[in-house]
Amino acid sequence: MPKINVYLPDDLAEAVKESGVPVSAVCQRALEQSVKRVTAIRATVLGELASGDPTERLTQFTQRAREVIRLAVDRARADGAAQVGTEHLLHALLVEGTNLALHVLRAVEVDPTAITVPLSTGDGRADRFGGQAANALELAVTEAVSLGHNYIGCEHLLLGLLGEPDGAGGQTLRAAGADPRAVRAAVVAALAGYVHLRAQTGATDPAAAMAAALRKELAPILDRLTRLEESAGLAGA
Repeated sequence: MPKINVYLPDDLAEAVKESGVPVSAVCQRALEQSVKRVTAIRATVLGELASGDPTERLTQFTQRAREVIRLAVDRARADGAAQVGTEHLLHALLVEGTNLALHVLRAVEVDPTAITVPLSTGDGRADRFGGQAANALELAVTEAVSLGHNYIGCEHLLLGLLGEPDGAGGQTLRAAGADPRAVRAAVVAALAGYVHLRAQTGATDPAAAMAAALRKELAPILDRLTRLEESAGLAGA
């Protein structure tokens, strides 16, 4: 059986040893799930999008994230684009209007309504995802896995777009002031705060609860991130 080395931070490695967690079994299970998600994305990317639901293979994506992807495909087709690009994914993320990614952007002082996404027109069929859009979707999966989530939501898609270096979507976000590290910290704060707030109050409106959680939780986390970067000599890097 092939062997794959997994490197861990010292504190996590020590905690794993003390807890007696079955590392091999846990890693195998996590890798199996990740492979399934990435394989589903690649099957969608390589397959024809001309008919049917373009998100039917993306079962690990939330309903709202799948709606964003459908909106992106529809817009690319309406504009006659040759393929679905990161700019279409970002445009759809913004126009969907109710997702957590928008609350996260506002929390890091980026106004979603002020973001202008460059969209070109043509005579194409947009029957597949472009390479950069595919990379952004795969990065969304990676972000979800790294955060320990068993689903991919709009917040993960936002992180995927930001992490993809060459696509117009990520470039537009970064030009608008969305710093990847701050956005990731905001996502963590929002989700942690929402879980706590729901447990405390029984809140059932995710959007309102997320917004309240962000206001309460984000500031100290970003402050701690800044202090850690300063102590490591990374501030301003």
